[in-house]
Amino acid sequence: TYNFGVVVDDIDMAMTHIIRGDDHVNNTPRQINIFRALDADMPEFGHVPMILGGDGERLSKRHGAVSVMQYFDEGYLPQALLNYLARLGWAHGDEEIFDREQFVAWFDLASISRSPARFDQDKLLWLNQHYLKETPSAALAELVLPRLAARQCDAAGNPNKLAAIIELLKPRANTLEQIADGAVYFYRVQPPAADLVQEHLTPSIKPVLAVLSSRLKAINWTREDINRTLKELAAVHQLKLGQIAIPLRVAISGGTQTPSIDATVELVGREAVIERIRAVV
Repeated sequence: TYNFGVVVDDIDMAMTHIIRGDDHVNNTPRQINIFRALDADMPEFGHVPMILGGDGERLSKRHGAVSVMQYFDEGYLPQALLNYLARLGWAHGDEEIFDREQFVAWFDLASISRSPARFDQDKLLWLNQHYLKETPSAALAELVLPRLAARQCDAAGNPNKLAAIIELLKPRANTLEQIADGAVYFYRVQPPAADLVQEHLTPSIKPVLAVLSSRLKAINWTREDINRTLKELAAVHQLKLGQIAIPLRVAISGGTQTPSIDATVELVGREAVIERIRAVV
C-alpha cells in the first residue's frame, strides 16, 4: 500500500527526480514496477548516503536533528543553515561558502558524496559566524530586536544605536542569541555578582571610579575622548589601563568581558554609565 500510494502521488505531482536516503533502496525496484504497470513516465531515481551524527551513529535529535524553526530560535541565520545543509553530503570542488543562487547553478547529482556525511555542529556555528559578520548590522537589528524584547529590553526607539551595538558585538558572536545576550547591559542594569564586586571593585579602585564619573560629565561624548580620559586617569593614579577598565566593565556591564571599553562606554550612554558607577562606588 505504501509503495502504491507513493507512486500515485509522484505521478500526480509530475515528479521528474526522486532523490532520497539509501535506506529506501529496497523500495525503488517495487516502485519502478508500479510505474511501468501504470504506463507512467519514469522519473530519475537517486539514493544518497545517510547523514550521521558526530559519533558515527544515525542522526537523531540528540545530535541536533531538530526542526528548522528551532535553529531560528537558537539564533542561526537562514543563509547559514542553507549553506551548511547544501554542503552536507554534496560538494562543488573545495567551495565551502556559497549563496543560494550559486548552489542552484552548481548543483548536480554526480557531485553527491558516496559516503555518509557527518553533522558537525561546530562547523554550522562557524558558518553562522561568517554570515553574521557579512550581514549588515542594520539588517541583523531587525532579527535581534524581538530577542531583546524577550529579555525586557526596549531597543525599538533607537535603531541606529542597536545597529552600532551589533556592529560591536558580532565579531565575537556565533548566533543571534549570543548577540542579544551581549546587548542586554546596553539597555538595562546587570548587577555584578558578589564575587566580582569583591575581586574588582576594591576600596582602592572605588575612589578612582568616582573621579572618572566626575570627569565623564564634562567631556565630549565620543569614543576618542572617553579613551583619552581613561588613559589620563590611569597615568595620574599610576595604574595600567586594564586596572581601571576591568572594574569599569564590572560596574557598567555586570561582567569582566566586553568589547573595547571606550566603545562600550560610548554606547551605554553618559547618564547610564555615571549612574552605574555611582551605584557601585
